[in-house]
Amino acid sequence: MTLALATPILAAPSPDALVAEVYGGGGNSGATLTRDFVELANRGAAPVAVDGWSVQYLPASASPSSQWQVTPLTGSIAPGGRFLVAQAKGAGGTVELPTPDATGTTAMSGTGGTIALVTGTAALTCKTAADCGADTRVRDLVGYGTSTVVRETTPTGNLGNTTSAARTALTDTDDNAADFAVGAPTPVNSAGQGPGGPDPDPDPEPGDKRIRDIQGTTRLSPLAGQRVAGVPGVVTAVRTTGDRGFWFQDTAPDADPRTSEGLFVYTAGLNPTVEPGDDVLVTGTVAEYRPDGDTAANSFQTLTELTGAAVTVRSKGNALPAPEVLSVPAGYLPTAGGGSIEQLPLDPATYALDYFESREGMYVQADDLRVVGPTNNFNETFVTLAPDQNPTARGGTIYLGYDRPNNGRIKVKPGSATPTKSNVGDTWRGATLGNIEYANFGGYVLAAKSVGEHVPGGLQPEVTDAQRGYELSVATYNVENLAATNDQAKFDRLAAAVVANLASPDVVVLEEIQDDNGTTNDGTVAADATFARFTDAIAAAGGPRYRWRQINPVDGADGGAPGGNIRVAFLFNPDRVSFVDRAGGDATTPVEVVKQHGRAALSVSPGRIAPADPAWGSSRKPLAGEFKFRGRTVFVVANHFNSKGGDQAMHGRYQEPTRGSEVQRLQQAALLKGFVDRVKAVDKGANVVLAGDINDYQFSPVVNSLTAGGQVVALMNTLPEAERYSYVFEGNSQTLDHILISSNITRYRYDVVHINAEFADQASDHDPQVVKLRPSTGNASVDKVVFLLEDVLECLPR
Repeated sequence: MTLALATPILAAPSPDALVAEVYGGGGNSGATLTRDFVELANRGAAPVAVDGWSVQYLPASASPSSQWQVTPLTGSIAPGGRFLVAQAKGAGGTVELPTPDATGTTAMSGTGGTIALVTGTAALTCKTAADCGADTRVRDLVGYGTSTVVRETTPTGNLGNTTSAARTALTDTDDNAADFAVGAPTPVNSAGQGPGGPDPDPDPEPGDKRIRDIQGTTRLSPLAGQRVAGVPGVVTAVRTTGDRGFWFQDTAPDADPRTSEGLFVYTAGLNPTVEPGDDVLVTGTVAEYRPDGDTAANSFQTLTELTGAAVTVRSKGNALPAPEVLSVPAGYLPTAGGGSIEQLPLDPATYALDYFESREGMYVQADDLRVVGPTNNFNETFVTLAPDQNPTARGGTIYLGYDRPNNGRIKVKPGSATPTKSNVGDTWRGATLGNIEYANFGGYVLAAKSVGEHVPGGLQPEVTDAQRGYELSVATYNVENLAATNDQAKFDRLAAAVVANLASPDVVVLEEIQDDNGTTNDGTVAADATFARFTDAIAAAGGPRYRWRQINPVDGADGGAPGGNIRVAFLFNPDRVSFVDRAGGDATTPVEVVKQHGRAALSVSPGRIAPADPAWGSSRKPLAGEFKFRGRTVFVVANHFNSKGGDQAMHGRYQEPTRGSEVQRLQQAALLKGFVDRVKAVDKGANVVLAGDINDYQFSPVVNSLTAGGQVVALMNTLPEAERYSYVFEGNSQTLDHILISSNITRYRYDVVHINAEFADQASDHDPQVVKLRPSTGNASVDKVVFLLEDVLECLPR
């Protein structure tokens, strides 16, 4: 059998621009030249513009960990002309290169490697000759040294500290060995200068643009999309993870408070080659990066940055500019009547987010910070620059209205330093230093360079007191996508909270119960295994043997994580309360209010409220259940309204932001209120409890619509203002969860039990809440007598 050897897939020979010479021994022992270089040539009849092109280098071995190193290019190559790209400078040598046409910092091997001329600045990913030859961005490819993996057919001969590989007669046969000869290096620039020519390496000079010209006086750069050259500044910080790059800052600021003196340079997947204290000149393209994509619907603001940058280091070890101490004004953001604020002149003396924008990229300092949002899984923490602003009793910042957004909040994320995991109420004593930027989650961010001393605030999970014998306790708890596939630790922790922190409520309304195989999207809708594991864990923790009632949803119809089929449900303690079961309730059958013996009752129990109504599209359907406690009927409705996902960002470019998701929640609230009205029309003395994740604030139109007419009372609004929260989002202590009770229930004790939302270590992102109420008999006069007798009986010896 004859085996045919594989032939590398090569691009067609370049008709014009190509690599003319490669030298990696600059500055090494025995070398005359002080720098490595790559020389380009144009064998065509017309100039070749290389703006947005790059020269890229890959080590000879092309191992899996090797990365292409990129040097961006600007300018053009004249017909028959040369173009000199200077690379890393070594400690040896005595002769400088002629004035280079582009400068990079790549330290090339003196003996072997690959150079690619690429019609773009994104780093190549190919590691074989075939893959690189198939990449249409590769205009020319030169593998030098016989150990080189990536080359055109055969690599050039071996090189050393005194030899280069130079193309003979500018031929291109796609065979490096045939096209290049080994000899003494002969670098030539576009001016035709060789080594030792006039002014071979003059000190680089700044261009005509400064950072403040790039940042401008609005949120968008007036130079967006333009190439700027020789922008001066001192590097203040580097980032070597995620969106890699560095910040640099002008040390000679202007007097305009609207123009930032700092800027981020994005180096894509490559670690920056500079370090803090480097005095640099940066050439690059001005870009406005909008998280999640630059579409009209995207409400996020942008981060101004330089991309495709070439950097010249003029000196090292310089002092950093003094950090500006942050101090926010009283306002939050200007308005544009729902339109974009991006073209409005910044007003940093009036608006906090204008102030942050006018410091975008700058090196800043924040002192003695109070934590108002716990550290998340990305080691990000919300703090406040206004420590006296709307404080909660537990150290947070309460959110009390759309017109009261708490302007002191800012997120701190890891930069070169990672903050200590913190809870709400902790403080960071002293100075926290870093650079300002913008992100989609949280808005303006301080990328930490150093963090103040972490001082714990001593925050502890709360414990509610137990219900009395004559009190029916009803709790609501969003258990954050609980599924039978979860680790036992999650079940145990949630169960311990039900028993120890909530004192084993008689009824627990649950949100975000997933089906038995979680997010596996295979048509499974049953959740019996999930409920069994949860109730077993509660019993093991010393709680009652709860029973559950729920209705399996139609597969994929209720929103949440795809495949999860989240739903609401009831747990109840049969030793304290009984559930009235009436058959017939399923995913599509609506529950009706009927009259039995002159009192209201449910046609099915449990039953879903108007499940076919479009208001519940891709959303959880409310579950109504009929309970009996001490002979009195209590109707409990479990709820999980449409989420706030898709609303425009509070900190976004559109002001005031549109709350698009509110439309559906208002429709849902109307259906829920209609159900309550039907119960009350049959029996005005009926006991009704609405509980769950309404996904809206206590001051929202949605909650106001539920309480309109006075049939039910929102218990969150009965608390002091500073206590009206069960959730912490972007540093705002706020509420999404609610318990509402019918207004005829006048004896109750209500408690939000803070055990999750303020802590870095959470079992759920929601805090549960519980009401201990005395159901009405339906007659106020009878209630007085019954309640008095219950009081007496409660006091008698057992």
